[in-house]
Amino acid sequence: MGMTQDPQYAFRYRGFVLLQQRNNSWLVRPERSPMRLLPFRTPTCSLADVKALLDRRLEQDTSLISAATTSGRLRLRPPEVVA
Repeated sequence: MGMTQDPQYAFRYRGFVLLQQRNNSWLVRPERSPMRLLPFRTPTCSLADVKALLDRRLEQDTSLISAATTSGRLRLRPPEVVA
């Protein structure tokens, strides 16, 4: 005997797949590698809230990368020669 299940929905947004869970939370995963963000779950919220959260996380990721490269923390040094 089968149980009736509520339909689950999946949406694509900015290179990510947004998967609605049974409890109305969301699983957010990248569509493909390389991953800019690791997969994460959200609390119960609307699709618009998930998109806004993803936009904020992508903006933070971009600002962290640009801050690190402009501050000189990620300078590449030539390999040291050991004699």
